[in-house]
Amino acid sequence: MAISISHLTKRFGQTDVLRGIDLGVEKGELVALLGPSGSGKTTLLKIIAGLEWPDSGRLVVDEADWLQLAAQDRRIGFVFQHYALFPHMSVRDNLAFGLTVRPRSARPAKAVIAAKVEELLHFLQISHLGDRYPAQLSGGQRQRVALGRALAIEPSILLLDEPFGALDAAIRRDLRRWLRGVHEATGSTTIFVTHDQEEAFELADRVVVMGEGQIAQIGDADAIHDHPATPFVARFMGATVELPVTMQSGRARADGLDLTVLPRRALPDGPAQVFARPEDIIPQPDPAGPWRIISRTSNGANLRLVLRHPDLGEAELDTPRRAVAADCMIADASMRLRIAFGTIFPGDRRNPAPASEPENIPQLEKTP
Repeated sequence: MAISISHLTKRFGQTDVLRGIDLGVEKGELVALLGPSGSGKTTLLKIIAGLEWPDSGRLVVDEADWLQLAAQDRRIGFVFQHYALFPHMSVRDNLAFGLTVRPRSARPAKAVIAAKVEELLHFLQISHLGDRYPAQLSGGQRQRVALGRALAIEPSILLLDEPFGALDAAIRRDLRRWLRGVHEATGSTTIFVTHDQEEAFELADRVVVMGEGQIAQIGDADAIHDHPATPFVARFMGATVELPVTMQSGRARADGLDLTVLPRRALPDGPAQVFARPEDIIPQPDPAGPWRIISRTSNGANLRLVLRHPDLGEAELDTPRRAVAADCMIADASMRLRIAFGTIFPGDRRNPAPASEPENIPQLEKTP
């Protein structure tokens, strides 16, 4: 089923939890709502499920106004982080629950329910667990049962709220691949909430990045990673080094920074800010360089350097230990920094960065 969300708002007390959400989800699409705690993603999921109601806006599913439907009339499959299995019921009974509690007129025959349960046990790869109880299952097995119970009712939309958050990393990776296979096999329209970037980008067709009750960006992994739309998205995606620069004719410039590989930006001349990831900053020894190494640590494979500039502040970077002249990376060594990849946003016009003149930027040899 296709979902159309328009101008959706929700407030709890004085807090705006959702601030004008506009989102479309295609039939059969798997979409991730990605963001930090408090960004509004779970509230949005609950509104789709009918567990919360918005203050304003529209929720239309296949041309039907779902805000006029109670939760039980939406035929939603909902999977929570903490399984919510019935501890006194066997796996078979948990899987059958959604079918057995239907109104008598819509309830399948017992034989049909039993056949559906056996089909799900095989599909979920837990045929040998049908007679066990939740307390006898591992976390990963419980989550499979929870998903199976949601699928048993053949939901119009499948919603998952941090479905793997309570599991350890190795199990999460296995279940992510398995869930993607389940999605492709069922063709269900699926929305899941997560704060885990790796999980979102591995599973979803599209990722919706949310922050402070708004949608900050929608796209695939490459687009969001390489072209964050806002400083919030850049920081959330790991661009934790922020340095002041000066824009001149569409180019970013700053004393001690080689920014020549960054593309031109249609920004006015004046202050701006470059956002980069620690691994995208390359140190280059230079006796006249204004950066000084103030901290150096190694984990064997990578060096973690903290450098200080008299005007630009501090920058922290990670670089492969064998890719640089490690014997030059010592305390108080002078450096220039090459930004191999980064994003530029307009900056604070009150605090421009000292810009180096174009003709004074040396053509440094690129390190491998």
